[in-house]
Amino acid sequence: MKIVFHPEFYRVYTADPAAEEGRMEAIISELKDYEIVEPEKAEKEDILLVHTERHYEWVRNETGVYDVAILAAGGAILASEIAFEEPAFAAVRPPGHHASPDSSWGFCYFNNIAIAVRKLTIREKIERAAVVDFDLHFGDGTANTFRDDERVSYFHMKGGDVNGIAEFLESAEYDIVAASAGFDRAKEDWGGILDREDYTEIGKILKEYPEDRCDGRRFAVLEGGYNHAVLGKNVRAFLRGFE
Repeated sequence: MKIVFHPEFYRVYTADPAAEEGRMEAIISELKDYEIVEPEKAEKEDILLVHTERHYEWVRNETGVYDVAILAAGGAILASEIAFEEPAFAAVRPPGHHASPDSSWGFCYFNNIAIAVRKLTIREKIERAAVVDFDLHFGDGTANTFRDDERVSYFHMKGGDVNGIAEFLESAEYDIVAASAGFDRAKEDWGGILDREDYTEIGKILKEYPEDRCDGRRFAVLEGGYNHAVLGKNVRAFLRGFE
């Protein structure tokens, strides 16, 4: 199990909650016993696998977050590559699942997980992928990206229905499982729904089904989660089941 992380993700790049000081520190402080690998920045051609030229230029020229955003996309790509050898978790920011091909909102700029999955399919490293999103908020950007792409199935967890993930993975076809790992559904966070043990159970489900179907290929990419007092512990709980 590897953690994909770069010290640049400590930087406060905007005033939104995803960029708040202490957020990544809360996570990484809980993951010191894992091997950490640093990503490279994604290339423009990687971003354009999902996003339009217009959106790319907007992020590059208008937002002030371009350098960290392409590094986050690169982190997701690296995690997807590691997944062919062992599971990986990309502790990156900005998050991505609200970034559609030509627009973005919700603290997102480029859709990290969508870029990583699309690159695997374009390179023909996989034929099909399953994306499981357990963030509190529906990943409209990911759903929009893959709406007409039969190679990728997207599932967003409803409420506290952890078993819904298992049902989806039982019925879907995939060569890799990619998880949009949001932790804002926690009882002490915005959602007020999930216990720490629920995150461990989600991790176990995301481990069990790929082991039976695609040689265990799986990776996860950080999305939401904003209560620093519990965020790192919830990430750790998830990885306890996922690794």
